Amino acid sequence: MNKRYNSKTIAKIGLMTAISCVLLLLIRIPFPPAPFLKYDPADVPIFVTAFAFGPIPGIVVTGIVSLIQAFGLGEDGLYGFLMHMVATGSFAIVASVIYSRHKTKKVAIIALIAGIISMTVVMCFANMFITPLFIGVPRKAVMAMILPVIMPFNLLKGGINGLLTMLIYKRISAFLHKN
Repeated sequence: MNKRYNSKTIAKIGLMTAISCVLLLLIRIPFPPAPFLKYDPADVPIFVTAFAFGPIPGIVVTGIVSLIQAFGLGEDGLYGFLMHMVATGSFAIVASVIYSRHKTKKVAIIALIAGIISMTVVMCFANMFITPLFIGVPRKAVMAMILPVIMPFNLLKGGINGLLTMLIYKRISAFLHKN
């Protein structure tokens, strides 16, 4: 077994997955301009995992939480799974890759901002191409929602979850890195 992913590390990643699932179940706030979009802080443990252990564990946790959200909670099935994977995955990969190069507070802020931007941009394209296929909404209708709904929602969700990640990461990173 790779030293980096020993049984203690896997258990910690599992704990972060469980915390993410609990947050997903407990906190779901509809976005007023489009109530079908819901804010939840479940991405925070995913981002913490990605910062602490790298992009691969971040994507693994994203996948597990996305499966539970999409199929266990009945949140839009395959469509919901894909959209959550794309949104959270893009943020986690970009932010963790940047942060892994220099683990300083300044780089963490830059990484989180880059994650927010990447998630927002990726979700604009994902909505333009994936949503019409799964929901049957005309692409023009989706494009009309990009500026007034999709961008603000992703900036807000990414911003809140990025800020929460920034506030808690250093407080729990000692536990996550402790052998």
